[in-house]
Amino acid sequence: MDIDIFDNFYRGKRVLVTGHTGFKGSWLSVWLHELGTEVIGVGLDPATDRDNFVLSGIGEKIKADIRADIRDGERMKEIFAEYKPEIVFHLAAQPLVRLSYDIPVETYQTNVMGTINILEAIRTTDSVKVGVMITTDKCYENKEQIWGYRENEPMGGYDPYSSSKGAAEIAIASWRRSFFNPNDYQRHGKSIASVRAGNVIGGGDWALDRIIPDCIRALEAGKPIDIRSPKAIRPWQHVLEPLSGYMLLAKKMWESPTEYCEGWNFGPRAESISTVWEVATKVVRHYGTGMLRDLSDPNALHEAKLLMLDISKAKFRLGWEPRMDIDQTVALTVDWYRRYLTEPVYNLCTSQIKEYIKK
Repeated sequence: MDIDIFDNFYRGKRVLVTGHTGFKGSWLSVWLHELGTEVIGVGLDPATDRDNFVLSGIGEKIKADIRADIRDGERMKEIFAEYKPEIVFHLAAQPLVRLSYDIPVETYQTNVMGTINILEAIRTTDSVKVGVMITTDKCYENKEQIWGYRENEPMGGYDPYSSSKGAAEIAIASWRRSFFNPNDYQRHGKSIASVRAGNVIGGGDWALDRIIPDCIRALEAGKPIDIRSPKAIRPWQHVLEPLSGYMLLAKKMWESPTEYCEGWNFGPRAESISTVWEVATKVVRHYGTGMLRDLSDPNALHEAKLLMLDISKAKFRLGWEPRMDIDQTVALTVDWYRRYLTEPVYNLCTSQIKEYIKK
């Protein structure tokens, strides 16, 4: 089974990935490397020694594995000038809602100024033709409505994390209008898009305050799984779903640079939108053991209870849609955590990419 669903587009391309040491970034780097891409990774040290980046050994396989902070704009320009990437996927971020209450300023410095630094590095590097800037579904002004947010709805955010991503979206739109305007494409030669995914799950994520890592840590320790927000509704999707969308979008942007330089949602199907409790119950079922404990606190820090994305635009204009339902998503995720201790993790990741493509 071929791992390439992009018509050999990525073979030999120089692709810079920020945040390649993180959860989504490591999976993207594995997939790109398998496609024959020259991957330049720019990120901080991985958070734990069990992260997918560490266990897969992807850092030793890619063209460049660089430790640098996106808050250092001059360092970003130096890296871009040295490696001359053609495509940029910007995933580096402070990605956690609850942590953003503890470090709000750092969250803004990373998510807003860090994004601007990458945009500026793209602007000053002639080789870059495509920039895909990853934000989040939480960038929208969330009214907790029952229908999904469309790409043209207002940005916002209640907590420092969500609002920092809304602010990043506003900055991306401003830089696109000011410096990468499609009407002036012949002058600047660059295509910039922003992308928003749902609640991404999958193997190799050990972040704090995320439901899957919380479940696995409890299961491995033989303890009950404590559920903080059992009724919170999220658009769950496997990590490979949005990554396939980002990679398809970058290919389309390369081929038609002025057609796709805008905001895009890559969320799950409506039927994959489930409560935290329902997802944890599926984890226990697929893992084969475990129990849940409701620890909801009416005085807890604010986290959105309801959030969905409308993916009509990606479906109709890109021909992208999710391949998996919520059961398949949880099953593939749990499969990774059941196997990572006994199998080479790089091979586990590539086998899961192949399995995903077959769906």
